[in-house]
Amino acid sequence: MITHFQWRPLYKQAALPGWRISFYFNGSHYDGIYHKSGLIEWGSAAPPKDDEELVIPQIQELMLFHVYE
Repeated sequence: MITHFQWRPLYKQAALPGWRISFYFNGSHYDGIYHKSGLIEWGSAAPPKDDEELVIPQIQELMLFHVYE
């Protein structure tokens, strides 16, 4: 489960797509850039492939809720 999810626009002009995200999953911290297409560029470390399949849909749902509401 994702905890402490945070997001902020990449650009000061919030109309431009692209957001910096960070969160914890299974006790590990992850960060990256979330693109309008739903693609995530992972920062310093990406979740293991098995976890990544669980994390990406959760992040997309959170972004839909927070950004596109």
